[in-house]
Amino acid sequence: MGLAGQSEGRPLLMERPVSASAAFEGSAEIAAARGMARDFLQSLQAVHGLPVSKRAMGIVQLVVSELVTNARKYAPGPCLLTLEVSEGTVEVTVWDSSTTLPTILAPDPGRVGQHGLEIVMAVCRSFEMHREPVGKRIRTAVVLADDPGGDAAGQVV
Repeated sequence: MGLAGQSEGRPLLMERPVSASAAFEGSAEIAAARGMARDFLQSLQAVHGLPVSKRAMGIVQLVVSELVTNARKYAPGPCLLTLEVSEGTVEVTVWDSSTTLPTILAPDPGRVGQHGLEIVMAVCRSFEMHREPVGKRIRTAVVLADDPGGDAAGQVV
C-alpha cells in the first residue's frame, strides 16, 4: 500500500484504501476491538506516515468501544468492526445482526447511563445509521489530525 508524494504542503494521498476488519462475539472482546483500533492508528503513523493526533487516537478508541459495546449488548451473534482511512479521517463502521436502529436520546445531564451514542455523535465528524437486509450498520468518521492552528478537529458545523 503505497503513498503518493507530498507536494507543496498538500497532504499525502493514499493510492489504495488502508483498512482493517474483524469480527467480535463476546463482551470480553470489547477491549480487543479497542486494541485493534489503537494498533490500526499506530500503523497509519509508523507504516504509512499519516498524522494521527493524540486526541484522535483516544476518540477512535472511545467510539469503537461504545459502538461494539452496544452491538454486543443489543444484538445476538457477532458484530463486525471495520476501520478505513478516507480523506483525512478514519471511518469506524460496526455491523450487527439486529435491524432495530438505536434510539438517540436528547442530552440529559440527570440521566444515569445511556449517553454513549450522544457522546459518539458529539466527537465525530459524521454519524450514520442504516438498516441492512440482515442487521444494521453504524458508520462514523473521526478526523485524524488536529488543525495546525491548534483547533481540535471534529464536526463540521
